[in-house]
Order: sequence, then C-alpha cells, then structure tokens
Amino acid sequence: MQDLTIVLQALVAASVIFVWVVRYDNIIQEFKQYGLPDWLRDLVGVLKLTFALLLLLGIQRASLAIIGSLGIAGLMGCAFAMHLRVKNPMFKMLPALTLLVLSLIIAVINYRFLNA
Repeated sequence: MQDLTIVLQALVAASVIFVWVVRYDNIIQEFKQYGLPDWLRDLVGVLKLTFALLLLLGIQRASLAIIGSLGIAGLMGCAFAMHLRVKNPMFKMLPALTLLVLSLIIAVINYRFLNA
C-alpha cells in the first residue's frame, strides 16, 4: 500500500507542477475565460505548487501528505465547480475530477498510516 501512495503522490504532484509551470499560458487563458482576476490565479498557483511540494515531502512524512492532498483536493473541487459553472464539456472537467479523487485516496491512505 505504501508503494501505491508514493506513486499516486508523485503522479499528482508532477501533474500539478507540469500544468502550473510548463503549461502556464493555458492557465492564463482559462482564468481570463472564467473572468477571474490575476491575483486569484497567482494565489491558486502558489497554493497548488505548495501543496504539490507537500505531497512530495509527504513521501517521508504522512502528515505532510495529508495536508498536501487535502489542499489539492479542495482546489480541484473548486476547479471542477468552475468548469460546471461555465458549462465546459466533460473532457475539460476530467483532469480536475481525477486529481480530486486521487488526492482524496492519498489522504485516506496516509491517514491510515498515521493511525496504524
């Protein structure tokens, strides 16, 4: 089970880092499409990258993984709600929904490690 959570934590962290660093131009366009301010985009980016780092540090400390995964899950829940609000097609919602579910799985697994 520990190997599974390590893989999931690395996968979610890498996905978030890739989108917010390599594909940042797409993030700029999405936030403009949604009518959201630049300061909010920047705040979300800082939070997502911080939570992604906590996921990676959480490979050694389960408590950090729980914080990181719940943070990512919360932000992905907001992203999914925004996709619903602007009536995006399902294929655009799927990444947020997938990362939300994976983050919740990571939180549950690491919570069990802490209480084992």
